[in-house]
Amino acid sequence: MRVNFVLSEVATGLRRNLTMTVAMILTTAISLGLMGTGLLIAGMISDMKEIYYDKVQVSIFLADDVTDEQRSAIESELESSPEIASYLYESKDEAYERFQQQFSQQPELVQNTPPDALPESFRIELVNPERYEVIAAEFPNGENGVDQVRDEGDFLDRLFSLLNGARNATIAVAVVQALAALLLISNTIQLAAFNRRNETNIMRLVGASRWYTQLPFILEAALAGLIGALLAVGGLVLTKVLFVDKTLAGPIKAGIIPPVDWGAIATISPVIAGAGVGLAAIAAYVTLRLYVRL
Repeated sequence: MRVNFVLSEVATGLRRNLTMTVAMILTTAISLGLMGTGLLIAGMISDMKEIYYDKVQVSIFLADDVTDEQRSAIESELESSPEIASYLYESKDEAYERFQQQFSQQPELVQNTPPDALPESFRIELVNPERYEVIAAEFPNGENGVDQVRDEGDFLDRLFSLLNGARNATIAVAVVQALAALLLISNTIQLAAFNRRNETNIMRLVGASRWYTQLPFILEAALAGLIGALLAVGGLVLTKVLFVDKTLAGPIKAGIIPPVDWGAIATISPVIAGAGVGLAAIAAYVTLRLYVRL
């Protein structure tokens, strides 16, 4: 097989169908960029879970008429529970002192809040932060001196549900774009094969194998997929530099959201490149087998 001839055929095919090739590259780049974005969001969600779930606390607020026996019984149950890593008792005075510190910039709110307005409570850290609902089941609201069990996990579940929805939506759009790219690749290959049918027929008459005549078309699609993947990676890099590192610098520095590391992009880039080249080549091969007789 003459490599120079195959490469020249690839260059000729790309040049003849330039507009469709550009459209194929851009569509592939968009779909792969969305796929990469979805993978980055998935990684951020995983990092955020590690950050926030480790800080989840469950608070057991005691009723105003709680007795010493009920308080002692609650504490004994907390000590014996295998789900609890540690706990801290906070009296009304301690709760009010912490309230004053938290809202020191709002003196009117502090002045209008009486010292006995805040209940005493137990603040609990769990062995497995994702099993916060166990405490609510062990200490029902309104029973045995318990006024209310409040956890931060419920809010986190809603937050991560929203983020997971954004990730799934991004991946869904990427799948639709990928299907559009595959159809465009199929049409481009069919058009290229039709335009070069005389050359390929002559090659077959002089003994060229079907694989030899099909290879330039497959390489055209693979090259377009590779260029689209490179554009997608470039888009992810620009998104990190111009949006994540600048617009989200404050929340990242405060530890509210995790940063997007270069290592994450470096890990995703080969996946994007492999997907772009592989899917394009497979689409071209299937098209040639099903719709084109070379």
